[in-house]
Amino acid sequence: MPRLSVIVPCHNVQEFAQDTLRSLANNAGPATEFILVDDCSTDATSDILDEWGRRLPRATVIRHEENKGIARSRNAGIDAATGDYLTFLDGDDWYGPGYLDELVACIEGLGCDFVRTDHVQSTGDKRVVRRAPAPVRDKVLDPRDTIAPPQAETMVDYPFVWAGIYHRDLFADGAMRFAAELRTAEDRLWTWRLHLRARTFAATGLHGVFYRRGVTTSLTQIRDARQLDFIPAHDALLADLAADPEGERFLPKAVRTYCALLAFHLTNIRRYHAPVARRLKKMVTTALDGMPQDVLETTLAGMDDKRADMLRRFRTARKAA
Repeated sequence: MPRLSVIVPCHNVQEFAQDTLRSLANNAGPATEFILVDDCSTDATSDILDEWGRRLPRATVIRHEENKGIARSRNAGIDAATGDYLTFLDGDDWYGPGYLDELVACIEGLGCDFVRTDHVQSTGDKRVVRRAPAPVRDKVLDPRDTIAPPQAETMVDYPFVWAGIYHRDLFADGAMRFAAELRTAEDRLWTWRLHLRARTFAATGLHGVFYRRGVTTSLTQIRDARQLDFIPAHDALLADLAADPEGERFLPKAVRTYCALLAFHLTNIRRYHAPVARRLKKMVTTALDGMPQDVLETTLAGMDDKRADMLRRFRTARKAA
């Protein structure tokens, strides 16, 4: 059994796939397996994956006959993984040499359920280190203790699932799968669920995973209704917290994050086509109506006036209807 399974979902990334897969080769070893998921690519990605599937040691290529999205692609990789630990890499990102060995050594040395790392954001020729917002480094913590406070950036605001390594026990019996119905924001919901489910974690300062920002084919760049999936993602989170014995402890953080995202998308509503913009407005009203109203009132009172007033107008519209 390998020590580490690396899950790499790919869809139409022919421009970057060679660099991504070459970085896997630079991290290959007898204790690492690579699971390459071709999510029904229509460009040369499939051929590139087949080529590297033959060249990489312990590589498996999974092919989807229809496009299923990144959540289902990651889930297919999780189901196929046999390693003691799992990690993820997107098809347009890459690793520095030797990074995976350091990653495994880190989680084994700390002996926790998962480890989150910093990452290097790459925009053209520019490189910027983005730090995981943990209160301390290289110390085992309770993941729930790093969810709050509401007004601060915390670990649940760091939804880069590829910046970390996870013990396979977290995925036992079908647990910790990505929400297959979400086309975007699946990483945000998954990160929250990770912190609610796991018992121990740590953050460390490894800088060996490189995130390619601003790629035109990235889901972060789309302007259609898929971007609105952050709303059902946070509705699912609120449902999770309603069933959690400690749910009230985390509601202020969840509601504040939800409101901040609603305000962000409303502020940038002109980037959407008219039908999507109209749908967003209706979904915002429904979302606000479905939140715990006492927590929402406190949240709006603590936000800046511009965003709070914007959201209050949508609540008023609901009550007047």
